[in-house]
Amino acid sequence: MTDLSERPAWIGETFTSDAGWDLLEDLVDLGNRMAGQSGERAALERVRNALADAGCRDARIEEFDLQGWVRGDAGIDAPGGDEDCIALPRSPPGEATGELVDLGYGLPDDFESTDVEGKLVMVSSTVPDHYERFIHRREKYYLAVTNGAAGFLFRNHVEGCLPPTGSVGTADAPIGDVPAVGVSAEVGARLERRAAGEAVTVTVDCETPAATSGNAMAELGPRGPARGGAGDAGGTDEELLVTSHADAHDIAEGAMDNGAGTASIVEVAHALARNEDALDTRVRFVAFGAEEVGLVGSSVEAERTDHDRVKAIVNVDSNVFGRTLKLHTHGFDDLTAAAERVGERFDHPVATIPEQNPHSDHWPFVQAGVPGYMVSGKTEGRGRGWGHTFADTLEKLEVRNLREQAVLLAGLVADLADGDTAVARQDPADIAAAVEAQDLAEGMKVTGDWPYDEDGNLAE
Repeated sequence: MTDLSERPAWIGETFTSDAGWDLLEDLVDLGNRMAGQSGERAALERVRNALADAGCRDARIEEFDLQGWVRGDAGIDAPGGDEDCIALPRSPPGEATGELVDLGYGLPDDFESTDVEGKLVMVSSTVPDHYERFIHRREKYYLAVTNGAAGFLFRNHVEGCLPPTGSVGTADAPIGDVPAVGVSAEVGARLERRAAGEAVTVTVDCETPAATSGNAMAELGPRGPARGGAGDAGGTDEELLVTSHADAHDIAEGAMDNGAGTASIVEVAHALARNEDALDTRVRFVAFGAEEVGLVGSSVEAERTDHDRVKAIVNVDSNVFGRTLKLHTHGFDDLTAAAERVGERFDHPVATIPEQNPHSDHWPFVQAGVPGYMVSGKTEGRGRGWGHTFADTLEKLEVRNLREQAVLLAGLVADLADGDTAVARQDPADIAAAVEAQDLAEGMKVTGDWPYDEDGNLAE
């Protein structure tokens, strides 16, 4: 039985551990961790070694091919002078000239009511508070593309002269259709004032080479089958996945997104390695590559993994900046109950949200009915805050939060690993219906991310 309650020493050891924070410092100091580039590879190697140092076995990197994207210069030529911007990853190279149309929030109705054919479309990075759902950047981009826009400007709603980044493109067509750039709130305001209705030119210079990424992983607990193989005598076929993503956008340190999540799972590995004999279920730690360009690493891993063997996935992405853990539980009542048990056990607030969240590495598993958490940090307001900007830096995070959250997450994983903890799966059709009910399906269809057929089954 996986019960750590009689072994309280691990809590103090975790709360005084430097392993996670040291890894976090190493990751941010690598600089550019963009998918398919040398910094991402260095990050994967560092995580692999950190998992081995924690006491995990079979630490390795499993590689996969990737559509690469390497940043060059970007610019905006507008009435009143040139304006600063940055290219959005997987924008195609090229130049687009057209009338600038400011669509405000860029809601679907805004595109329906405005002619954007041949024009440059500028939209906000957020939605109004009264709007029923968040609209992802890629949905706004493809609304612009499908309505004939010549170019796309993504305007940050957070002040501070911070142009936002974030990828475009789809799984089937990784490089987008029209040039796309991010502009700060302040540049967006100037463009709105000076250039709305006027001719503006956007230029993107970039390279799109073939590249290689990978997933760093290691294991604790009962041994089980290798991929496609038989388990060891006395072992188990079942496993828990504890995951993060090691890549980050090339413009920033990627401290919160997602150095923090990766540091957290390494601390959990340290805590559980000290108590490995208590684990009833195998725990596999995975730091995915290429999350920021379309959940590529987790999608590869989901294809390689027998879903029937996955008891649950605990995916940690962009925590630590908020002190209280926030867990999307995707309608899995057993996951909500487990999170609430851990909060009660440690007398520590834990926020659970039953809704679907299709925007991180748990999703390639959850969409197939595998129970899964999206673990982040509870913050005020909508959007990413400092995330996806130059300002996602280490000094905004606190080691206290990392340690507290590692204790809670280790307790949560131990609870799920208990042989007496049952976690019911869902039919993919039920997941599809829940996504439809949240009005998320329309956007996923726009971006090519809808995985279901008309009956709610996963499309082949």
